[in-house]
Amino acid sequence: MIRRRSHYSAFTLFKEGLLGQVGWQPTWASPEPKPAYDAIVVGGGGHGLATAYYLAKNHGLPNVAVIEKGWLGGGNTGRNTTVVRSNYFYPESVALYDFALRLYEGLSRELNYNIMLSQRGMVVVAHSEFEMEISARLVNAMQINGVDAELFSREQVIEIAPAMNARPDARYPIFGGVWQSRAGVARHDAVAWGYARGASHLGVDIIQNCEVLDFIFEAGRCCGVVTSLGEIRAGRVGLAVAGHSSVLAAKAGFQLPIQSYALQAMVSEPVKPVLDTVVLSLGTGTYVSQSDKGELVFGGGLDRIPSYAQRGNPPLQEQVISGLVEMFPAFGQLKLLRQWAGIVDIVPDSSPIIGPSPLPGLYLNCGWGTGGFKAIPAGGWLLAHLMAIGSHHEISRPFDLGRFTSGRLIDEAAGSGIAH
Repeated sequence: MIRRRSHYSAFTLFKEGLLGQVGWQPTWASPEPKPAYDAIVVGGGGHGLATAYYLAKNHGLPNVAVIEKGWLGGGNTGRNTTVVRSNYFYPESVALYDFALRLYEGLSRELNYNIMLSQRGMVVVAHSEFEMEISARLVNAMQINGVDAELFSREQVIEIAPAMNARPDARYPIFGGVWQSRAGVARHDAVAWGYARGASHLGVDIIQNCEVLDFIFEAGRCCGVVTSLGEIRAGRVGLAVAGHSSVLAAKAGFQLPIQSYALQAMVSEPVKPVLDTVVLSLGTGTYVSQSDKGELVFGGGLDRIPSYAQRGNPPLQEQVISGLVEMFPAFGQLKLLRQWAGIVDIVPDSSPIIGPSPLPGLYLNCGWGTGGFKAIPAGGWLLAHLMAIGSHHEISRPFDLGRFTSGRLIDEAAGSGIAH
């Protein structure tokens, strides 16, 4: 549990470290679960905590429980590369992700908690005439949909990322790219902690180490969950469990069009500032940014072997690292500090599922694939609206599960990059 400091002197910090932080106040409460709530949110990551916060703040429902089988923020929220952006192609996607980005832009003030948002911009680099044509179409679509975007020339890309491989004989020559100035990064654990503190202060119960084993059914409705800590009832239940959505859906008696894969990322040893933006290569699929501590945070494509293991496989690590070195040859001399993987839920059209489930009383927030972190504020806001009102927000309606039977898919495989 994160605790709030009551004093800030060096001596106090030293004393609290020796005494086990006994003088610090908890940032959020960790109560025993009550037998019943107005609403239950399953999943203590960013989306689940944001949902609980907005249920209490926007809809006046403080009698809410967040149930997490592990520790708060220990799933994909703590296992991503922290990129936030809204450079998508379709109007429905732009509305969703730019709503999230706008919420991010005011989130530190909203929560009174510094999420360390750094809007350093992001460039998606094109390496051929064909990729430049696609980039131009993406920029046009973004501008038509009211989102900031600019088509960069080769010289502009090199200017903002001078360490990139700009040699004429490069395997992936630089032709230009798509620039979004409002994109950037945010501190992943700060987002989770900020929402947790905000929700707790509004009366939400955050219950960790509590696994959902089954659902309670009455008269054809979901009216609660069976957990490792006993039965907990509620009139409405929301699922925000990322890669484990299909597992819990099976317990509820229905199937989701989801396949779970591992998405791995890596961090280098810290170095002096060399990269002050986010760079994604269309040719290699590798993307990279530099943290405030100087570490290079980078990742790439999915490991296409279905898995729930939160670790990576050497072949894909080699692919991602080789992509990074192709982009930035000087980075080849750096040591790898650590690597990890998150379990992401991929759907056929690479767009999320937000809406009621086939089981009345159970609502879905899943299918974010590689784009879950950047959508946390919007995902929480929209799921809270669904659970409180019982109907779609206009932004979430296109992402209803019913699109897979109607055929109204939102194919964002290119926009999502299937890389982060």
